[in-house]
Amino acid sequence: MNINFQRAVDRIVGVPVCAVLSGLEKLRVYFMGEAKPKSPQRILIVLLSEMGSLVLAQPLFAELKRRYPQAELHMLMFRKNREVLDLLGVMPPENVITLNDKALGDFAVDSFEALLKMRALDFDVVIDCELFSRASSIFSYLSGAKVHVGFHAHTQEGLYRGSFMNRKVMYNPYRHLSQQFLTMVEAIESTGRPLAKATLHAVSAPPLLQFDEGEVAGVAAQLLRDFPQIKDKRLVLVYPDGGLLPIRAWPPAYYKQLCDALLQDGYVVALIGLPDAKPLAQEIVAHCKHEHCIDLTGYTKSVRHLLSIFQFASLLVTNDGGPGQFAALTSLPTLVFFGPETPDLYSPHAPNIHCLYAGLSCSPCLTAYNHRNSPCDGNNQCLQLITPQQVLSQARTLLQAAH
Repeated sequence: MNINFQRAVDRIVGVPVCAVLSGLEKLRVYFMGEAKPKSPQRILIVLLSEMGSLVLAQPLFAELKRRYPQAELHMLMFRKNREVLDLLGVMPPENVITLNDKALGDFAVDSFEALLKMRALDFDVVIDCELFSRASSIFSYLSGAKVHVGFHAHTQEGLYRGSFMNRKVMYNPYRHLSQQFLTMVEAIESTGRPLAKATLHAVSAPPLLQFDEGEVAGVAAQLLRDFPQIKDKRLVLVYPDGGLLPIRAWPPAYYKQLCDALLQDGYVVALIGLPDAKPLAQEIVAHCKHEHCIDLTGYTKSVRHLLSIFQFASLLVTNDGGPGQFAALTSLPTLVFFGPETPDLYSPHAPNIHCLYAGLSCSPCLTAYNHRNSPCDGNNQCLQLITPQQVLSQARTLLQAAH
């Protein structure tokens, strides 16, 4: 399902369902009373959306394990993001429930089966980590958990998703998302309005991914066999694709200028991305007309394979998206473009991540309050004002420092 169709379903179906569930919850509270906070034994985390959000949720997983060491952690997520969760190793694989969001029919069937599993597991707490998504809130309520933690608009005007959450966390657009996830843990047993009036602690970098002995060397050897022209050269990875939100992409013409300059400096430039990104990658390769500019879109078989390549690269230049978040699991120096979204909320907390952000008056325009549906006409000046010369200068600095 494309993102606009998902938004339409979330609005047309989600609003009336949330209204009905809100009424049912009021009746339940009237006859049975409020759910009392207690130390949970089984917790469900709902985080359906982007792969990169899982990296930002690392502090949440760690805090849940610290605070409730006896509790079982479970996850509800889109199937396409499952690999990243397994890579992070934050919960047993058998505790993960997945949904296929590629087609509405598959999603409906998976949703029914997921609800049966959730009800059978009898969760004490469900934490909905999505930003005002109605679908995730509906799953949270129907899971049968007694305590439902999720973002709530309170006095702010936000996307309506009912009033059935009984641990309503105030979404704070001035706080990094990782810190807001930590607030959701605090809210499980908090009282008051809004919940979790706690001092926020600094969020540390996620732990680096550990590879098996010889794994990275094997990947490097295979890459050299497939692309022998890169021998004895330093590798710069470039991710120019905008994915589901093209407005987040730095202009292709700028990427071409940057790649030209890096090739002239003597580096190998490799374009990375999913198979869908191949047309743009081939366009850049054709423009550069250089044997050291190679197309790796669709080459990596998994996120782990991609991160293995990160281990012997010297730099990553990327749009805001999955690769920029995954880089926080490595020590690879990384330049990430932000514009429609802000690094203040979404940049990984890691010393190797360097953000490029113009900070225009209209930035960020993708927010929790507009379902990440920008009013921009497509002329993303917030990224166009970051010039190739600026990026090249910072790239050269990082490359020299890592030499």
